[in-house]
Amino acid sequence: MSVDLRSDTVTRPSPAMWEAMRAAPLGDDVYGDDPSVNRLQELAAARFGMEAAIFCPSGTMTNQIAINVHTRPGEEVICDRFAHVYRYEGGGIARNSGASVQLLSGDRGRFTASDVASAINPDDPHYPRSRLVAVENTMNKGGGAIWDLGQLEAIAAVCKANKLGFHLDGARLFNALVETGESPKLYGAIFDSISICLSKGLGAPVGSLLLASKDFIARARRVRKSMGGGMRQAGVLAAAGIYALEHNVERIKDDHRRARELGKVLSSLSWVAEVLAVDTNIVLARLGDGLSETEVVEKLKGEGVLSSSFGPGLLRLVTHLDIDDAGLEAAVKALRRLQP
Repeated sequence: MSVDLRSDTVTRPSPAMWEAMRAAPLGDDVYGDDPSVNRLQELAAARFGMEAAIFCPSGTMTNQIAINVHTRPGEEVICDRFAHVYRYEGGGIARNSGASVQLLSGDRGRFTASDVASAINPDDPHYPRSRLVAVENTMNKGGGAIWDLGQLEAIAAVCKANKLGFHLDGARLFNALVETGESPKLYGAIFDSISICLSKGLGAPVGSLLLASKDFIARARRVRKSMGGGMRQAGVLAAAGIYALEHNVERIKDDHRRARELGKVLSSLSWVAEVLAVDTNIVLARLGDGLSETEVVEKLKGEGVLSSSFGPGLLRLVTHLDIDDAGLEAAVKALRRLQP
């Protein structure tokens, strides 16, 4: 059996999560009467100290809904050039919201308040009106990099002073929170909207939540409907999310420990030129000159380890709750056997 390190999206529900899903009370969520969905939304909003939440099929949808509510066609979103909302959501900013994008070049996807201030367009009809700043924590393309809370607070101050919305793509926010020990409510106080994913480190099979004010979520519900995101007896999925929030947060620390071990092993291999700092559960290795990451991925597959290409010369390995210490050991042995 292979060790699947392609992503933390590949996890399967545990027996206890399956049981919670089977036992979930159900209703019709489009009518607002699925008790499991309602409980999940209330639980998530309360954890972050926000007024309301809406359950959606994916993090891409929660991000795109947020952008649509924050902006009007012709306005501009400020984000990093590596941001998921820009690179990996099918051009959704343009397709769904008709918005322009101002790209920043941060440190592993993390920019500063000064960067944001410099990127805000003047009040001139030649330029799109700057309307929203979006950040991603942890930063996927930055190898799971964690944002500094003080920097986020500084960016929030710039946004407030310039009447810009502030959105957090928190697909792996819980990875950051368990590593820093920061309270989710600190993030709820900083951001106007937050997207959190249940199907990555938390191990649910499907689903993300968008958190914001009651008025914002009321508008988000209309956008979700227009995007085809209204689900019926979604409590089956929501129950998995409830279980994940109640049982699978603190254990994320184990994923980080195993990722750091993989990083140490990769750093010792002659065919690896560099390993980016391993902050959470994503390991990015820059291969030696002349090595193709796609060939390395194929050779690792032959050794029983699934990995992924993350750009020219970049190999990505991601730990998650379905990788235990035995899986880690198998992956380490395969990496050491490999001769690209």
